[in-house]
Amino acid sequence: MKRRHFLQYAGAAAAWSGFKYKGFALNPISHAPMFKSLAGLNNEHNRVLVLIQLTGGNDGLNTLIPMDQYDQLATVRQNILIPESKVLSLDGTSLNTVHPAFSAVKNLYNEGKVSIVQNVGYPNQDYSHFRSTDIWMSGSDANEYLGTGWAGRYLQNLHPDFPDGYPNPEHPDPLAVQIGSVVSLALMGNRLPMGVAISDPQYYYQFVNDQTEPTPNTPYGQELSFLRLVSQQAQTYYASIKNAADVGKNLSTLYPVLGENNLADQLRIVAQLISGGLRTPIYVVSLDGFDTHSAQVNETEGTIYGKHADLLRKVSVAIGAFQDDLQLLDVDDRVAGMTFSEFGRTIASNGSIGTDHGAGAPMFVFGKNVIPGIIGDNPMIPEEVGPSEDIPMEHDFRSVYASALKDWFGLPDPETALGHDYPILPIFKAPSVGVEQPVRSKIAIQNDPNPFVEETTFTFTSEGGAVLIQITDIHGKVRHTVLEGNYPAGKHAVTYRKKDLPVGTYFYRIRVNGAVISKKLVVI
Repeated sequence: MKRRHFLQYAGAAAAWSGFKYKGFALNPISHAPMFKSLAGLNNEHNRVLVLIQLTGGNDGLNTLIPMDQYDQLATVRQNILIPESKVLSLDGTSLNTVHPAFSAVKNLYNEGKVSIVQNVGYPNQDYSHFRSTDIWMSGSDANEYLGTGWAGRYLQNLHPDFPDGYPNPEHPDPLAVQIGSVVSLALMGNRLPMGVAISDPQYYYQFVNDQTEPTPNTPYGQELSFLRLVSQQAQTYYASIKNAADVGKNLSTLYPVLGENNLADQLRIVAQLISGGLRTPIYVVSLDGFDTHSAQVNETEGTIYGKHADLLRKVSVAIGAFQDDLQLLDVDDRVAGMTFSEFGRTIASNGSIGTDHGAGAPMFVFGKNVIPGIIGDNPMIPEEVGPSEDIPMEHDFRSVYASALKDWFGLPDPETALGHDYPILPIFKAPSVGVEQPVRSKIAIQNDPNPFVEETTFTFTSEGGAVLIQITDIHGKVRHTVLEGNYPAGKHAVTYRKKDLPVGTYFYRIRVNGAVISKKLVVI
């Protein structure tokens, strides 16, 4: 095999770009431990998760617009804010609207097929694209540098002998497919990447079994043996993907013409591979361009036009067509999608009609079997906003990962991949039968007064079970535990004195039997 047909990435082991299908490189991520378990007993209903990376840092405040903070926003981003008369309403709430270019996602929300998680980020935000992306991919803390991915660690623990014996009759298909990019840090194991990317198949040895040519008994020889083994797997995965592509189809007429919307083109392939019978639980697609430091809107035509509007329209049209296709193909009950970006943008616009690197931003999770609604409160915009001030984190991104692993794929212990026990958010319906768990109706909490000076009373209602109420700062650090214990079904109240809690903005969250609700708390 010619070495020029391999690509190096992340300063680590080799990766392979995907075979070309309708102009895209398909990178089959192989049987790393987490994904094998997802395709096995822990994913008995053959559920699929599609990860949509919005590369560059999406402006959450112009995507999901907090109407109760509109007046404050108008003073600090007047040259980019969407006019109040142009925003799109969401059913069941007057507090939130979306960008006019997000109409297809708005329609899905109104149909009960979208869950929005507010203010997602991580403590001590790093504002570098590369570092923040690494944090999201590795699942690390901001001050922790990991060479392994959150998925790769989980997979490594389950399959320490990988890659020997893969693929196999039980799992002939790749366990993730990344379109248009090399395998990310998320799939890195302890010694090697827990996935491969398949390049043009004519460049690979036409192996039909696990035999490889003899290699010298040296470190180089061992590496060469591994590369040859992976190339055999790549050839096998190529065949399964090509077969699915040949059998699969698309039924939706909502997709744009090929080449017009890159994200829609990628999702079209994902739908076709799913319909073709590929038993792959994870797909990764992406759209670049969200680093909108300048010309975020069109100064001449108005703020509803411009770079950011074009990007959001592509995302919305792509998701709308994809969901329509899944429904027509009769596979929408087992497929969910999730958008993410490495960070949000600043509250205030800058002098270049754009926004700079920020922190918290919304994530959109869509599908027939998500629990619809909005998780979390609108960000609070202060009266005076500094040029670099951003939205603080309310929900750790690893809580979203944990929720997907546990509630979507049925993994009982997502902390084995994530390193810590993160709150499970009410995003997904039950993995067993696809029947909605009415988590949102089981928990209700409020505190009065809020803001408060010395003390406030928390009143909560639940259907009984283990209850935990904690107060965290804007970086996610737990400052106080208000109460912890088992409480019967009904309404309860507890008075909290601030003790040593300084004046400022905080969050309080209640956890009942694993379900979590989070709200703002202000000390004055």
